Amino acid sequence: MSKRTRRIAVTALTVAGAISLTVPQATAAPHAATPNAEVASSAVTTAGSFGRLGPLTDLVVERLLVSDDVAASKFGTASPIEDPVREEQVLQQVRAQAVGAGVDPEAAAVFFRDQITASKVVQKGLFARWTAHPEEAPTTRPDLAQIRVRLDQLTTALLGQLKATEGVRAQHVPCTVQLVLATTSATVLQDLDGLHREALGSAVRSTCAAR
Repeated sequence: MSKRTRRIAVTALTVAGAISLTVPQATAAPHAATPNAEVASSAVTTAGSFGRLGPLTDLVVERLLVSDDVAASKFGTASPIEDPVREEQVLQQVRAQAVGAGVDPEAAAVFFRDQITASKVVQKGLFARWTAHPEEAPTTRPDLAQIRVRLDQLTTALLGQLKATEGVRAQHVPCTVQLVLATTSATVLQDLDGLHREALGSAVRSTCAAR
């Protein structure tokens, strides 16, 4: 499949998914088609995910992929996947940064708790995979300190996108449509496997509720 054909297929899939959310039954009123036109016109032609929540979703996916390195750095060591103390430190930092970014700190904390949960989904899945198939386990161990620097950079970028997308996220139906558009296209364009698709679902759970 050519790159152009693949992008056409992604557009069709994402628009179809968005339509299924906005038109719950065949007898829906005619005006229910209006959001679908918005979805069709919001698809972008750049390398990123589609729609108004595409940039936010791309950052979420990038953070999920960094979780692969987190897992590789911990696998075979005493470092736990579950670290409540560290997680609370991260959330406190998020709250402090959110104030400066103009984002509600508690809403930001809810969103980032989902990011932490999604990261643990990836780590636990990879640990299980590597334990069952040692030949697939990483042969090098990334520096966790450097990984945390990258995660801090992503935190800043994600807060910026939470601020930038306040308008669409404040409207439940448009937000839901745009989220389907972004996550479905991200899944295909990034070729996410089942584990990372599951994690992405956890990561975006509060996107249309966080303000």
